[in-house]
Amino acid sequence: MPIIYLSPSLQPYNEYVGGGNEQQYMNLLADQMVPYLRTNGIQFTRNRPGMTLAQAIRESNSGYYDLHLALHSNAAPPELSGKLRGADAYYYQYSTRGKRAADIIVRNYKEIYPDPSKVRALATTKLAEVTKTNAPAVLLETAYHDNVQDVEWLKSNLSVIAANLVKSLTEYFGIPFITPPQPERAGTVSTAGGNLNLRSLPSLDGPIIAQIPNGSPVTVYGEWDGWYVTGYNGSVGYASARYIE
Repeated sequence: MPIIYLSPSLQPYNEYVGGGNEQQYMNLLADQMVPYLRTNGIQFTRNRPGMTLAQAIRESNSGYYDLHLALHSNAAPPELSGKLRGADAYYYQYSTRGKRAADIIVRNYKEIYPDPSKVRALATTKLAEVTKTNAPAVLLETAYHDNVQDVEWLKSNLSVIAANLVKSLTEYFGIPFITPPQPERAGTVSTAGGNLNLRSLPSLDGPIIAQIPNGSPVTVYGEWDGWYVTGYNGSVGYASARYIE
């Protein structure tokens, strides 16, 4: 199952029109994403306020992540302060997978942003969080925090944005999108005595990533079409719901 590095802004000094700041609201957005990530079986490591950008990049590069997703909000140049709106998904110019992730995010984000024409995917060779990370990366500027309309939209739609971003992640990773988030449940494997296969896809053709002995305790994170998103012994995958009580 996929694992991402989730990197909300580390910039509390970027103040929002009407109150709050970039670090605060990007962490609130990440908070809203967490239940969706867990329900959909997307594992994650998340940066922490007080880290530097260099520390976050080093932590990302110390693991084996399928995607590095940075959450930010934008500000216009001083001469245009408050006049710009929109969202930009930046990816490293030479990263095919980064571009694919950015294109998916942009396509879905257009469905919720008030003016779809102002949502773009942009290549860059300058932003460290997409050029210095080992994993393919996207840095999403979710809105302009110096624009009253954008700030009002962002603050009022954190849960909608969170769901939309996780939907994009599931599309990128080729797994179904489970919504709304479901509570974690404790379960027990109940077979005729054999092992229960834990798979990377909700299909009998999905590759087996682990085998769970009969009677083993598991954690169920979500349910989709007769399959449970299941955690067992550090692994997360799909297991047939008929064999879990």
